Amino acid sequence: MLNYNIIPAKSMLLLVAFMIMMLSSVTPVDAARVRIKDICSFQNKVEYDLIGYGLVIGLDGTGDGKGTQFTIQSLVNMMERMGLTVNPKKVKVKNVAAVMVTAKTSSNQMEGSHIDVTVSSVGDASSLQGGTLLLTPLSGPDGNVYVTAQGAISIGGFNVSVDDNNKIVNNYTLVGRVPGGGKIVKHLDAPKEYENELYLSLINPDYTTSHRIAQKINLKYGLTAYPVDGGTVRVIVPDSLSHPVSRMQFVSDVGQMKIIPDNPARVVINEKTGTIVAGSHVTIDPVAIAHGTITVNIQSTPIISQPEPFSGGETVVTQESFLSVNQENARVTHMKGAVNLADIAKALNKIGATPRDIIAIFQALKQAGALRAELVIL
Repeated sequence: MLNYNIIPAKSMLLLVAFMIMMLSSVTPVDAARVRIKDICSFQNKVEYDLIGYGLVIGLDGTGDGKGTQFTIQSLVNMMERMGLTVNPKKVKVKNVAAVMVTAKTSSNQMEGSHIDVTVSSVGDASSLQGGTLLLTPLSGPDGNVYVTAQGAISIGGFNVSVDDNNKIVNNYTLVGRVPGGGKIVKHLDAPKEYENELYLSLINPDYTTSHRIAQKINLKYGLTAYPVDGGTVRVIVPDSLSHPVSRMQFVSDVGQMKIIPDNPARVVINEKTGTIVAGSHVTIDPVAIAHGTITVNIQSTPIISQPEPFSGGETVVTQESFLSVNQENARVTHMKGAVNLADIAKALNKIGATPRDIIAIFQALKQAGALRAELVIL
């Protein structure tokens, strides 16, 4: 008998509305400053994706079956290298599984250091729980071996079968990791052209953010940073900091600098879970909304604040929004002025609209051209 924990629709709705209101109410002024190293990756290094084929032993009868010929052949070949002659037809591999081992290394990692590796079953094993990865060489795209991997596998779950029709599964048991199981045996050299310059690659490319990063660096070190495009900033190491120790300090200081990244107006919707996440720049233009028996009326009034005479202040224009929602059949009135997405979410939440209703309304707003944001549906 299986038990499921179901989140009540009302709790889900409250969570959805809360997330939207919190994200939509943040203004650029209130946005937190973040470190450059948290939004960029330093491309003054070379990274290689590594792969290798290996065997996992010590499984409790959950290994590959007799039909997995490559597992049998691999086990027989390993035994022969150890001086043992075995008959492949009499070899049972229920406690052995063939796996592909993957990892990633970079030029910042020296020989002798350890990295995590990922182990994935390629046969018909039912679980890798309790297994140990035998010594496996991992090679890069150039064919050279850079890492050797070995150790106990952690899968973070379990797979228990009572009979053919009843079993309990917690997490996925055919993919695991060997923490610190990979040892660097060959250092990956970085190209020499990176010695006097480095490239910052933005995780989320944006021209405004790229420009702000260059401005921040140039403010301290002079004209050394140049935004190449929305996703890359080229930084030239000053001659006075060309010494390896000084260069390392320079790279560290650049990574610790803080800026306010500029994020695009975006609404992300997951229809499977009813989750809605909205960015801080999302707004809605004047539009009339009617969904089923739900009618939304929105009106925004501009409020102008004038500074005192000769005070040197500036005129500030803000919007005061008036929003009402009715579930009965009502006449939809025309809306004036733009409002924030959080206002609609808050109003719909008060009347108990379901997340599906909110998602449908947001999709219709995008089609009508009133939602000033990118709509991403997962």
